[in-house]
Amino acid sequence: MDGYNPSLDPLGMVSELPSSNQASEGPEAQKDYFVEKDGVKFAGTHLLVDFWGAHNLTDPSLIDVVLREAAEAANATVLHSHFHHFGPDGGVSGVLVLAESHISIHTWPERNFAAVDIFMCGSCNPYESLPVLKAAFQPNSVLLAEQRRGLLA
Repeated sequence: MDGYNPSLDPLGMVSELPSSNQASEGPEAQKDYFVEKDGVKFAGTHLLVDFWGAHNLTDPSLIDVVLREAAEAANATVLHSHFHHFGPDGGVSGVLVLAESHISIHTWPERNFAAVDIFMCGSCNPYESLPVLKAAFQPNSVLLAEQRRGLLA
C-alpha cells in the first residue's frame, strides 16, 4: 500500500488513500475556505452526533469505508485515516483527516453508542454525511448539535 508506515502498526489501522475529491495544486490551493451563511462568516460547521442503539461498531475496516463514504457525500477531500480497535469485541476510535478538516468517531459497542464529530469548512456540507452514517450504523435515536467554529466579528 502506498504511504504504508510499518512503525504505525502498533497504533492501529492507518490508511493514506486519498479520496476521489482530491483537489489539484494551483490557485485553488490559496482559496479562503471560510464560510458565509446568514450574513455570518466563520471557519466551518462542526456537527456533534450521538448515535444510540447503533450497530456495526466493532469493525475498523467497515468504519473506515463508512466515514470515507460520508466524507465523499459531503464533497470533502480525504487526506488520511487512522483507526484503533480496542480488541475483538471492543470499540473503535478513529479519524479521517480532510482537506476541509475532519470526521472522527468513538464507539462503545457494549452500550450500542457511537460519538461522531464532523467538522468541515469551504463548500462542503457536513449534513450530507448524515444519511450515509445513519444507513451504516442504523441507530434507534440520533442526537445532533451544530457549532459554527471560528466566528468572525
